[in-house]
Amino acid sequence: MIKTNPTFKPAFGLANKHLQTIFSTIFSRDIKLNFSIQKFTTKDGDFVKTYYSKADKKKFNGSVVVLFHGLAGNHKSPYIQGNIQALNNAGYDAVLMHFRGCDGEENLLPRSYHSGETGDALEFITSIKKEHKYKKIFCVGFSLGANMLLKLLGELKENSLISGAVAISAPMQLDICANAIDNGISRYYQYRLIKDLNKALSKKFQKHEMSKYISIQRKDIQNIKTFWDFDEAYTAPVHGFSSAQDYYEKSSSRQFLKDIQTPTLIIHAKDDPFMSPEIIPKKEELSQYVNLELLEHGGHVGFISGTVFKPEYWLEKRIIAFFQKI
Repeated sequence: MIKTNPTFKPAFGLANKHLQTIFSTIFSRDIKLNFSIQKFTTKDGDFVKTYYSKADKKKFNGSVVVLFHGLAGNHKSPYIQGNIQALNNAGYDAVLMHFRGCDGEENLLPRSYHSGETGDALEFITSIKKEHKYKKIFCVGFSLGANMLLKLLGELKENSLISGAVAISAPMQLDICANAIDNGISRYYQYRLIKDLNKALSKKFQKHEMSKYISIQRKDIQNIKTFWDFDEAYTAPVHGFSSAQDYYEKSSSRQFLKDIQTPTLIIHAKDDPFMSPEIIPKKEELSQYVNLELLEHGGHVGFISGTVFKPEYWLEKRIIAFFQKI
C-alpha cells in the first residue's frame, strides 16, 4: 500500500530538502546514552560492534529494536542517538549493530560492508533470538541500512525472525541513486561520504596486501570522486561482484519488496537529495505486508516538524507508533 501521512508537516522555514537533511547534524541535541558495548564475532572470523541501550526496568515492554545506520554512520549519528533515546523511553531495549569498521575500530578482513550485505545482520538477529528472551524483535534501518534491511526481509520471506520493521530513506535502486547524488548540490553529500570511504580504504592498504583483491594502487585512491568510482574500484571486486553495475543490480532492495512477509513500513520523502523519484516502487511491487508512506518533504533521514526553535523529530514518534500496533 502507498499512502501519505498527514501527521508530518515540515517545520516552518525547514521545508527545503537540504535543511531537512542537515538540521539534526548542525543543531545536535545533548543526548546521553548508557551503552553496553559488545563485540559480535561473525562466522568468517571478523566482528561487528554492537551498542546496547536498555529501557528502564519499570518501563520495559519485553521487546528489543535492532538499528542499522547509514553509510559511514555510527552510534554518534544524531538520528541514531535520538531514536534510541525515544525507544528506551517508550519501553524498548535498543541495540545498534555497527557495520564492519564503522564504530572506529578497524575490522580484520580486507572486505568491509555494503548496501546489500545481509549476512552479518542475519547472524546477529539470530543470536539475539537464541540468547535472549525477548517477546519480539523489531528492526529499523536508515539509508544504506534501510536498503539492507528490506533486502534481508525479502530474502527471508516467511522465515523472518523479525516481528516488524521500519525502513527510512532507503536507496532502493542503487544505480539511480549513484547517478542522482552526482548532480547539483547533492554532489556535496557525495564529496563528504566519498572522503570518509577513501580514508577507510587507505587504512585497508596499511593492513592488507590489497593488490590481491582489487586492481587499484593506494596512490589511485585520490582519483576516486564518485560512488561509481568507489564501488567499481573497491566494493564490487572485494565483495565478489563483477562490476559496480553488477553490485547495484544484485543489492538493490526494490526487487525484494514483493517477497517480504514481515509487517514493514517504508518512509520516504519525494524530495530526498540522495536520490530521485525514479526509485519509488509502484503499488504492484509491494507485498501485502509492506506499507510505503510517501511524503512530499523530509529530505534524507530528516522529517523535522514543529518549529526551528522547538523542533520535533517526527520519525521517532512514527517508528514507535508503528511498532506499538504490532
